[in-house]
Amino acid sequence: MEWFASLLNLPQFDALFLISAVLVAGIVRGFAGFGLSALVMASCAVFIPPVELIPVCWALEASASLMLARGGWRDADRSVSYGLAIGSLVGLPLGLLVLLAVSEDASKLIALCLILSLAVLQLAKIRFAFLATRAGLYGSGVAAGFAFGLASLGGMTVALYVLARDASATVMRASIILYLIFSAFISGGMLAIFGLIDAQSLSRSVVLIGPAIIGTLIGQRFFIDHYAKYYRPFCLTLLIALALAGIARLLV
Repeated sequence: MEWFASLLNLPQFDALFLISAVLVAGIVRGFAGFGLSALVMASCAVFIPPVELIPVCWALEASASLMLARGGWRDADRSVSYGLAIGSLVGLPLGLLVLLAVSEDASKLIALCLILSLAVLQLAKIRFAFLATRAGLYGSGVAAGFAFGLASLGGMTVALYVLARDASATVMRASIILYLIFSAFISGGMLAIFGLIDAQSLSRSVVLIGPAIIGTLIGQRFFIDHYAKYYRPFCLTLLIALALAGIARLLV
């Protein structure tokens, strides 16, 4: 365990907690189609700054997305995924600029509050009708890119757009997966340009990709269409609980 802790550049307890969080997040991602980055951010942002977590989450999302690529391509609304990816090209650098401009504590609080807000909106099934338009498509992409730059929450932001379209759970899951595949190439380049991909983030990614993939494979086995309606509420409720706990810890 000491070897893993040294690779992660964390105390042993924090390293074990991070590995466990990634495994659980991978399981949720496997059956829900989203939530990997959000769960890692919600559970670990208190002791690891978002600026350090974002490049790791990017590597994990890219790996998980490739594992789920076949189903995403088959079931997704591809025109939607393309539009969202194009919009994210605008929003992502703006989010990263804000992230780098604020303090570490402020970035943690922003990330947790954003997770809480997005999870509550989705759990309440609040639909923003204007999102189900062509302008809403690209605007959602911009918002998703911005949210990724702040806290690696592009997938959760896109889910609000899919919710506005009243798509089936299977289409929602697949569209987000495909968007994340496209976004992985865009965000990887942006993170490199902004200097957020360094030796530490690469080392952490190498250690954590294994648990993320294992978790995703386990989660895929749990994905049954008949129970699909329960996956999203479970994930969102877990995110709300984690975000509230993190916010409380930061403010106390």
